[in-house]
Amino acid sequence: MTAADTSPTPLAQGWCALSLLHGRIEAHLERALQSRHGLSVREYSLLDVLSRQHDGPGGHLRMHQVAESVVLSQSATTRLVSRLEDRGLLNRYLCDTDRRGIYTDVSQAGLDLLAEARPTNAAALREALDEAAGRPELAPLVTAVENLRA
Repeated sequence: MTAADTSPTPLAQGWCALSLLHGRIEAHLERALQSRHGLSVREYSLLDVLSRQHDGPGGHLRMHQVAESVVLSQSATTRLVSRLEDRGLLNRYLCDTDRRGIYTDVSQAGLDLLAEARPTNAAALREALDEAAGRPELAPLVTAVENLRA
């Protein structure tokens, strides 16, 4: 086996860089949200996803849709929802048309906390991306992320 056989492929290198960028951003967001608002990144993400629901057809997400939106298993999402519900940030209720369905809405306290946390999240994200842009292996990914919002 030669050294060339053990070298990572460009695809593997790209995946490692993407994973590194994600980890750095998530850690930066976690510190900022936790210290200023007592929220984890997952809690913030869940509140954000649920706050964008609306009344009317297709406006509410079932728990499995919420789990997919925040990239957690259904059981982890249920535990997360329960924690936020215990803090008064979410409310759960049965679907009017299908009593097996459970929906979750952000309470007014949750909306208020989310509104306070959004600028912190945005600033921390900008800081994390700016720091990552200084690393040659991450700079192209930062550019790609920035171009997604355009």
